[in-house]
Amino acid sequence: MAKPPLPPALATFVAASAGRDMTGAAYAVMLLGTTAMVLLTQDAAYAAAYRWIYALLWGCLAFFVAEWGGRVQAAARVHRARAYLTSGRGLVDTASALAVPVALAAGVEPRSAWLLAFTWALKVISGVPGLRRLRRVMVVEARPLLAVLVLFLLVLFLGSVAEYALEHDGQPATFGTIPSAMWWAVVTLTTTGYGDVVPITPLGRLVAAMVMISGLGVFGLWTGILATSFASETRRDNFLKTWELVGKVPFFATLGPSTLADVTQMLRSIDLPPRVTVIRKGEPGDCMYFIAAGEVEVDLPSKKIRLGEGAFFGEMALLGNNLRSANIVTTSLSKLLVLDLVDFRVLMARHPDLAQSIDTEAVRRTLENRT
Repeated sequence: MAKPPLPPALATFVAASAGRDMTGAAYAVMLLGTTAMVLLTQDAAYAAAYRWIYALLWGCLAFFVAEWGGRVQAAARVHRARAYLTSGRGLVDTASALAVPVALAAGVEPRSAWLLAFTWALKVISGVPGLRRLRRVMVVEARPLLAVLVLFLLVLFLGSVAEYALEHDGQPATFGTIPSAMWWAVVTLTTTGYGDVVPITPLGRLVAAMVMISGLGVFGLWTGILATSFASETRRDNFLKTWELVGKVPFFATLGPSTLADVTQMLRSIDLPPRVTVIRKGEPGDCMYFIAAGEVEVDLPSKKIRLGEGAFFGEMALLGNNLRSANIVTTSLSKLLVLDLVDFRVLMARHPDLAQSIDTEAVRRTLENRT
């Protein structure tokens, strides 16, 4: 017997929840749930509205259990349930759904058990591109980061041993053991400087100075590795996205791979809503535009014309008179690729065939606009 179809709204929710990305509803529920968890720790709010707080928490938990169940079912349909459950995303989803009920079933005090709702906030990691990019950076730069970590631990241990040897007689309460000295070393290496443990011997202070300088160097290395790799990953992602958009523009369809790579590196993409003025007549021109998606309207003195996907505009100000000759407004949601004046000249110098094509199109458009 066939199962009755789900209502459209419910079917849409199930399909969206079973997907890989966080939905708008999931973000809202996560925000409400974590807010309720925080209120649970405030005695005044708990005393005044604990029933409402618990009701909100149980409602949020029910949502995440349903979402987890939908994803498990979707993975099982393609025989990937085990792969999903053992993946990072699957483990977070499982913890979000089961951590609190398991703690409550084990007899943990409710206000403490609901603190495990912090796992709901971990779900946003998969939905934030920057965090996914950072994860790739950590994987790609694992060896350099590990090398710096070894250096950090080496300085930490040597500094602790040196301070123990120099200070334990004078300050047995704070430097009486190497683990105690390690607390000072961590605080000093991270340049936090609580001041609760301070060397008093001249040699101890010399070692402290060397540890502080080493801390600056170690964290400078970590920062440099992460910042450089993160910027490189960002450029890579932007290049791939722009390459995909450039491939959709018919004007670039005949370009070879090397030329297309040059164009992709120089273009930047912008998304514009309808009725936004892209170009104003009389303004100096410093860039031209290619339409990857959407449509714009060119307001000429005698008529208005529309340019759609694959067309380009704004090149007239870069080829001759640098003043814009018409107002151009988007008529729908549009994605434009922008080529700045400096990059335009470099590109034209490198690829004369591309310059000839743009010149030809500009002449054709000038004659068309006069008729």
